[in-house]
Amino acid sequence: MYGRPMEKNSLEWQETGSRRVFDCPVFAVRELDSRSPENKTKTFLVMDAADWVISIPVLQDGGERELVMVRQWRHGSRELSLEFPGGVMEKGEDPERAAERELREETAYQAGKLQKLGEFRPNPALMSNTVHIFLAEDLRYTGSQELDDDEFIEVVRVKPREVLRGMGQAPYVHALMGSALALYLREFPLT
Repeated sequence: MYGRPMEKNSLEWQETGSRRVFDCPVFAVRELDSRSPENKTKTFLVMDAADWVISIPVLQDGGERELVMVRQWRHGSRELSLEFPGGVMEKGEDPERAAERELREETAYQAGKLQKLGEFRPNPALMSNTVHIFLAEDLRYTGSQELDDDEFIEVVRVKPREVLRGMGQAPYVHALMGSALALYLREFPLT
């Protein structure tokens, strides 16, 4: 360990106040006043957004696995991205139900078996939300996607090794997909 050893409570900040400074349909921003372990008060910006879900849908034909992914346009990066299906949880929605819903809506697949692999904080320095990651197996094709009116999605099947090789370069540029892939590989290491 570098520097002086510290007790856990000597690293924690104490919130002393909070106020909303911006609201939009997707997120809100608030100023957060916090007192440091050395008793100094600072103001930080925090983005509050709904929690998200990601499903890693797996099709297995014999011994070979394929991952069901979605290709879609991302306005922030101004490019196409190849991702696992997922999205925003609705208010009061259980993460598992949200993962099932997003999987069905985006890919037209229904999971016979859904297992939570883990969760991450997308950017805990600035954001207050959580992304829940699920493995979806025993898939059944339902026949048609149920996309929102602003969603244009192409469903593709990709071998896990190809996803791993491509991660970190176009079209595998969404950082949360790398986190989801790490959880998948923990369960199913490539040999």
